Amino acid sequence: MKTSTKRTIFFLVGAIIAVIFTAILSIFLGSTQISWQKVLSAFFLGDMTDHQQIAVLELRLPRTIGDILVGAGLAGAGAMMQGMTRNPLADSGILGINAGASFGLAMCLAFLSNVSFGFTILASFLGAAMAIFLVFGLLLLKRRKLDAARLVLAGLAVSMFLTALTQGISILTNTGQSLTFWTAGGTAGIRMDQLKIAAPILLAAIVAGILLSRQVSILSLGDEAAQGLGIDLNRSKLMCLLTVLLLSGTSVALAGPVGFVGLLVPHLVRRFVGSRYESVIPCSMVLGSALMLVADLISRTINAPSETPVGFIFAIVGVPVFIAICRKEGGEDA
Repeated sequence: MKTSTKRTIFFLVGAIIAVIFTAILSIFLGSTQISWQKVLSAFFLGDMTDHQQIAVLELRLPRTIGDILVGAGLAGAGAMMQGMTRNPLADSGILGINAGASFGLAMCLAFLSNVSFGFTILASFLGAAMAIFLVFGLLLLKRRKLDAARLVLAGLAVSMFLTALTQGISILTNTGQSLTFWTAGGTAGIRMDQLKIAAPILLAAIVAGILLSRQVSILSLGDEAAQGLGIDLNRSKLMCLLTVLLLSGTSVALAGPVGFVGLLVPHLVRRFVGSRYESVIPCSMVLGSALMLVADLISRTINAPSETPVGFIFAIVGVPVFIAICRKEGGEDA
């Protein structure tokens, strides 16, 4: 067995154990204290007249499942995007997907009333799709190559444009408070009814991302090398792009634009398992789930009974860690 394969297996096993451990903590710990006996009783007895057991089954359990799915979705989307664009700064936020999802939700809140959660997911997803196609459309319109600098500039331009529209709509229609709660990021509002809609989409996209990991590895070598290896560039890029849309669009619609997950996690993973995306993508998904669970657990307990936005936790931890990684990589390249 190759050394890289062994490292990948060890990393996956360790990350899966971390996910299981933090998921158990997520169910047993929260902003309010519930005894471990009550938590176990909720699963074995399911007494829906007991408020604490209801809190475990209706609040903590779906929130924990949501953390796992959203973390995997955002981290997997970031890893795929970084590979297919050969841009280490690529993630759903920089490429406009978050801004597009916010715009779709703002339109939904402003002009529709009494809509179902499934429809808000659809609106956010359509907004995310519009944003990413605008980014790639700006480049392909003039037959520009998808290099890192142009992609980031196009993504920033689309993000600023859609963010300005979103803010204008929220001010004119007095929906700013609802939108602000969503854009803070987090899984506090996730319920089982919502997971019934979003979970199948995310699970299908996660499987698709893992199956496409070899094609992402080939695309990361560059267009000429990929063509030389016999890959259909347009078909592969389209399939990867649609998978990224499903992963990030649904995750952002479910939990809001949680930053740094898609940007930071693949960098951490590559330092352990190497640069082959057959390893990077699945490992990123598992580590993303673990980090999302940890961040959500911190957000619930650091200022209990009040909650701190998960996006705030990731920003505080993510910025210095990412700067340290960039400085170390810069030193190695010098």
